[in-house]
Formats: sequence, C-alpha cells, structure tokens
Amino acid sequence: MNSEIDMKLPAVEAPSEAAIPRMEPLGSILRRTCGLSEDSLHAALETQKEKGGRIGEILVQLRAITEEDLLVARSEQCGLRLVTNLPVNIEPFFVKRVPIGYLKRFKMIPVATSERSFIAIAEPQYFQPLDDLARILEWDGIEVVLSPQNEIFVAINAAYDTTSQDAADQVMQDMNEENPESIFNEIEETSDLLDDTSDAPVIKLVNLVLSQAVRDNASDIHIEPYKDRVKIRKRVDGILYDMYTPPRHVMGKLISRVKIMAKMDIAEKRLPQDGRIEIRIADKNIDIRVSSLPTSFGERVVMRLLDKSSVLLDLQDLGFGTSELARFMELIRMPYGIVLVTGPTGSGKTTTLYSALNILNTSDINIITVEDPVEYQLDGVSQMQVNSKIGLTFASGLRTIVRQDPDVILVGEIRDLETAEIAIQSALTGHLVFSTLHTNDAASAITRLIDMGVESFLVSSSVNAILAQRLVRKICPSCKEVFVPSPELIQKTGLTPEELDQGTFYKGRGCSECFDTGYRGRLGIFELLVLTDEVKRFLLTTSDAGQIKQMALSQPDIGMRTLRQDALKKVLAGQTTLEEVFRVT
Repeated sequence: MNSEIDMKLPAVEAPSEAAIPRMEPLGSILRRTCGLSEDSLHAALETQKEKGGRIGEILVQLRAITEEDLLVARSEQCGLRLVTNLPVNIEPFFVKRVPIGYLKRFKMIPVATSERSFIAIAEPQYFQPLDDLARILEWDGIEVVLSPQNEIFVAINAAYDTTSQDAADQVMQDMNEENPESIFNEIEETSDLLDDTSDAPVIKLVNLVLSQAVRDNASDIHIEPYKDRVKIRKRVDGILYDMYTPPRHVMGKLISRVKIMAKMDIAEKRLPQDGRIEIRIADKNIDIRVSSLPTSFGERVVMRLLDKSSVLLDLQDLGFGTSELARFMELIRMPYGIVLVTGPTGSGKTTTLYSALNILNTSDINIITVEDPVEYQLDGVSQMQVNSKIGLTFASGLRTIVRQDPDVILVGEIRDLETAEIAIQSALTGHLVFSTLHTNDAASAITRLIDMGVESFLVSSSVNAILAQRLVRKICPSCKEVFVPSPELIQKTGLTPEELDQGTFYKGRGCSECFDTGYRGRLGIFELLVLTDEVKRFLLTTSDAGQIKQMALSQPDIGMRTLRQDALKKVLAGQTTLEEVFRVT
C-alpha cells in the first residue's frame, strides 16, 4: 500500500493530562460533573506517584468514576463534542492514503457521512498527528470530536476489513490471469493480516479467506479440490457457505501457502498432516488448527478457527432451562463421580465443560485437564495437551494426572477402554471427572461405555449424569417476525393445543445483519439424564439405550426432556424455528 503518511511513525509518547496547556485540571472537572470525592482523588494521586499512569484511568480502575464520567470530563476539558457511538458502516475513503497502524497508534479515525464529516479521536494530546491527518485528507478546519477508544478501534478494523473484501474480485481475476508455471513465493505472515500488503495473488486470497471467515464468525474453513476447480467454503452457525472457487492451477500454491503458515511438510502430500497457525486479525487473536487429507484430486484442507480473545460464556448463557441449570449446577459440585457430555463434533461440548470448570475454579480446588488440543487458557487450571507423537495419550496423561492430587479432572474425550477404566477408577476414588463422548443422545453414552468393555456395574457406580447437547441457530433479532407454520408442520411437532397456546412461532425475514439467512448466533438444546438409584438399578438388567431412555423419561423426579422436547420449548419461546429443530434433532 502506497501511503502518503510515512510508514515509519515518529516515537510519540502519550503525555499526561497535565501536559495540556491552559486547561482546567481533570480532577476539578470530575468533582463538578460527577461528584468525585476528595478522598478518591487523593487516593488516585497517591497511586499515580507510586506506579505512574494517568489520573483519569487510575480513577476508573479504582471505580471512583465510570468510563462515561471520564469521557464527559475530557470532553469538557478539551472543548470537544462527545460522540459515543460512531456510524456502523464508515466510508473507507482513506484506507489507501493512511496506514492502519497510524490510526491505531494515535487512536483516531476520519468519518464522512451524508450529514457531516469529522475526525474522531480518543487522545486529544496527539495534536501533531491529528494535524498531519487533516493535511493529508485536505480537511483543514474539520471538526474534531471525542469518542471512546473501543469505538474508534472497531471502526478502524471495519473500514480496513471492508477494503479487503472489495479486493476479492481482483484477486480472483489475477489468479485466472496468472501463469500456472510461475514460481510460488514463500512470504511469512504479518502480525496483523489486515496490514499485509503482499502482491502475490495466492497470499492475498489466503488473507482474504481468513479475514472474512473471522469477520463472519466462521468456525471452519474448507479448501476442497475437485477435477477442474477448487472450492473454498466456510461454516457459520453450523452451516457451510461457498466463499470462492479459484482456478484449478492455483490449488498447489494455495495448499502450500496454508501448510507453510501451519509449519507442515509441504513435500509430503501422500499422508494426512496436522498443523497450527496463530495469527492476529484486527483486534482478535485467532488460533487455527489445520488438517490436511490426501484425496483423488489433491490435498483437502480444513481449518478450525478459535478466537482466543473470546470470553468464556456463563452456564446460564448457553441455553439451559431454569430446572436443567439448577440440576446441572448441583451435579458439577458433587465431590466425586463422572459427568459426561455427549454430542457430535462442533456441538459445543467443550464450551459447556469449560463453563463448568470456570465455576469450580477457586483457590481451594486443584483442577487438572488433559485435552486435544487445549482450546481455552483457564487461569488457575493446569492444562496438558495430548501429543501422540511422543506417546502422551489421554490414557497415559490421565494416569499421570491422578498422581498430581487433583480434586477435579477434565479428560477431553473417552476414546478407548483404557481411558474409560482410568476415568472410572478416578471417580470411584474420590475425584470429580468431566469428559465427552460422541453419541447421539444421553442414554446411548451408557451403551457406548459398555460396548467399549466397561462392566455395567462400574458404569452405574461411577457415572453421576450424562448431558447430550446440540446447537441450533437463533432467530436474527434484527429481522424477527411472527410466523404461522402449516398444519402439517405443527402436527409433525407433536405439540398439544395447550402447549401451542403458550407460545408464538417466529422466523427471521433475512437482513444484512444475518447475511439474509434469518439466523444469527446459536444456543444449546440439552437432554440431561441424571443417574438416580432407580436408573442405576435398571442399568444392571439391560444396556439397551432405548429402554434406558424410556425408563428415565418415566421418572418424574428426574424431569428429563429429550433434545427435541427442549428444542420445541425454545421454539415456543421465540428463540429458534421449527426448521432448525427438524434439522438438528
């Protein structure tokens, strides 16, 4: 990118508020505008003497004032209009003239709308870079407003991400025109893909695919070779969508670029490989697990995206009903036993278990996990990653963990009899064990354990509960509207007239916020099977999943609902649609 602002930014440090000439002290303004006490101001000044920092930020950290109070005070101090919400879609007219690093460093962005134009800043002290920006844009005398730093960063990322999307057509055209025999240039990834200005079409395409997938909250990216083309798809909210179809001759370069980034062997194309990429896109740190698989027409690559900067969800935000949440909270606080979470890949099992661990994570409990891979970093939890190349399996890792005096153990997945037996022995000797299985419903997990070779009496003695779960798409709140389903569809649900009277059906019309799908985000549907004494006695007589399920449903004290029943409850609550229920359950 040719920039009119020197890419070598000057070493400018943020001065303190005291460096601003002829301005009323910030503390004085805060006393007047939000009633800041003298004691709080004195405490902040003492902290500033000891540790340094800016007085306004210290007051926020001490919770003497809010961030909004500080913004209002700074606005009055500098005589700038306060704009707390910047426009959603800012016209990116400046991206070719100003590098993204310049705007991020000095925390400012030019905004042009049909009503007015202005430059939003978060730090009024950067007056020289502000003057330089106005000069480059030929905006002399333009209005300057004060905005929250987070609003400015979000707007910057959105503007530069938009230009990368607009370049997609040009990249595809360059690939079609590119000489198939041209040499593939290996270029290391930059710290932020939005800053990458590489001219190589393959590198541009990989950067575009990754940045768009992250922007759309995709969980996976598929690169699939066929006889005469390559298909690139993304999975958003559990559904695959087409992204690009580059020409066949770039397939080798495309796969090689991804494998180089993942530090995989580009010369080995006959065997499956696994790799990992850690990148930053805008303000998100992304961890990417890469898997390659040889097929008839070349290597197929799937990338699993994990946003490391995302915040763990609370259990109540996952979609639990009130009664199920209360029961599950009791189960995860049991002193010993096994709690299993079942479901297919991508059904949110790990998120549920991590949310449970987050509740139990206190200073008086020792929590150790063995996972493949470690997806979230939990502060205060010892996490071990499986490494089959050196013989560190779930079974060997679990055997070692037991000697580390744990209170709570998380086993990423029970895959074989050895792991299952060690987990059961751990539960029987006073440990609380969490793990996952790949089964269709809760009752099938019991059948699966017995099929592995675990004795039924050991299952009934050690397993406290089994939670089966799926993810359904939520109706987009921006285009949600009442919907009247057909009589045939209602009959298919099996709902009674009384149940139908208690809720309303909705669907999403489709809008720009949800990419015209009518859905945005996902929530869990759950089937919680608690192994009461009655269920445990029944296990000793049969391992048939159907009979176990019917027996559990007939027990009123368990209060168990099937996955479909829980999903239909969420339909009547206006959270999802009937189509989603029939797709997932």
